[in-house]
Amino acid sequence: MLTLTSMASSSISLIHLVDWHCQISERRPPKVYFGLKPGKRKVEVCPLRANLWDSIRSGFLKNNVSQVIEPPSKVAEEELPQQQEVVLLERTQNDGTSEQIVFSSAADVDVYELQALCDKVGWPRRPLSKVVASLRNSYMVATLHSITTSHGSDGKEQKQLIGMARATSDHAFNATIWDVLVDPSYQGQGLGKALVEQVVRALLRQDIGNITLFADNKVVDFYRNLGFEADPDGIKGMFWYPRY
Repeated sequence: MLTLTSMASSSISLIHLVDWHCQISERRPPKVYFGLKPGKRKVEVCPLRANLWDSIRSGFLKNNVSQVIEPPSKVAEEELPQQQEVVLLERTQNDGTSEQIVFSSAADVDVYELQALCDKVGWPRRPLSKVVASLRNSYMVATLHSITTSHGSDGKEQKQLIGMARATSDHAFNATIWDVLVDPSYQGQGLGKALVEQVVRALLRQDIGNITLFADNKVVDFYRNLGFEADPDGIKGMFWYPRY
């Protein structure tokens, strides 16, 4: 189960993405398509593969370079993460129905569909008003959707939320990833890994290099394999909890 615990847990670790305080290269960003009619989705196809994480290292980052600039005289308009859709997986079922697993950094999230997904992974229910507020106030909300198209002339399309992650940020230096979850029936296919990788890619595109998350002990190894490290320079994360 690919999940992050809430901060109320007694067994969480602060996990930090190390060796990423680097300048992003001049590489041209991928094309972005959204708001397209069913059956005409034109998105970047990014099949799951073992060296996907290595492509981030070689393709997006150069050597560690620091640059000092003067602060602007006026506050610039807030820059939001680039909206993006990426097809992670495509397959055809025995009955001819086709399925795409699509990552999006800007898809709408139905809060009731999200609650049902949280139920599937065994998360305790949270007040929906707070869930809505957390999504609205996040820097980035990323989703995985299963989009199936029936075989035949009608080509009817069905869309199901199967994964989500979100990030909060100061929009400049730091970001923290929260609430990573994948539908249990879709686990074991590399989708959790791909979801986290795509979120990190999107944050790096915004020149945010200090990326952290809070992980339950049972998934620390999962994130370590993605380049995260537990408190790399000693204990820097401290927590305050209400005492009832």
